[in-house]
Amino acid sequence: MGKKKQVDDSIIPIDIAPSDPDYNRYPVSKHRSCWIHVVGYLRASRKKITKQEAQRLRSLKLTAPCFLDNIPCRARSKRRVTRKKSTSKLKNKLDSGSFECYLDVFLNGFWEILRTLWSRLPADKRDLFTRLDCQWFAWYRKASYREKVLSWVKRKEIFSTKYVLVPIVCWGHWSLLIFCHFGESLQSKTRTPCILLLDSLQMSDPLRLEADIRRFMFDIYKAEGRPENKRMIYQVPLLVPKVPQQRNGKECGNFVLYFINLFVKSAPENFNINDYPYFMKNDWFNAEAVERFCERLHFGM
Repeated sequence: MGKKKQVDDSIIPIDIAPSDPDYNRYPVSKHRSCWIHVVGYLRASRKKITKQEAQRLRSLKLTAPCFLDNIPCRARSKRRVTRKKSTSKLKNKLDSGSFECYLDVFLNGFWEILRTLWSRLPADKRDLFTRLDCQWFAWYRKASYREKVLSWVKRKEIFSTKYVLVPIVCWGHWSLLIFCHFGESLQSKTRTPCILLLDSLQMSDPLRLEADIRRFMFDIYKAEGRPENKRMIYQVPLLVPKVPQQRNGKECGNFVLYFINLFVKSAPENFNINDYPYFMKNDWFNAEAVERFCERLHFGM
């Protein structure tokens, strides 16, 4: 009797059920900032991946779910392109054995660009700021990671810094959280502790994150052993200025980078809530300025 062929259970197929409504409603080409773009390509090309890679893919589904139904999209261009040309970049990424790099581009790619941007800022400006990793907030929202994230935040000593920049990505959308004067007394009139939430897609209701943001802030105070009680901490103002808005569903990451660049250059040494919103208004900048900024940034890398 012949031997049964052994199957390597470290290799498993990735598939999306044909009945998946998010997959069927839009072609994969429209899913540029969520997990479906990756999985759809794998399904179409009959790729097989390891269990470890499958786990990373499931994690991406949690931190970057499809957001296409909630964002305005431009009409599809009528310009015709060949199939070979339109898929060559994506094919090269996966066929070169860089599956992990492609999977991480949604998060780690942003972080690499942010590091480049940060290194170009004047030293005297950088001294007023610190920044948290763009994945920490998403991880904090999972109970299993919460204590670890709080220990990482504690090492950043954010209560000795005027401003803490927290790029966040939730539901596949990027926005910028800024903690202002957390080291000051909550009763201060000249250096007002507050939270800014800069969102280039306000139609998605930025305040849907308020409960998680306030819980995050409270746990940070608690982990530091600060004397402020829960009632005082939950009264810290959460401000959502009406900043310029993105024009499509793919610009949110670029807008966050530009928010950081302009805020660091223009933020007052002492943020006073009585002077809010300062420069953070509808006419703060235009979309063309974001495009030029990102072109220079990518070219410099």
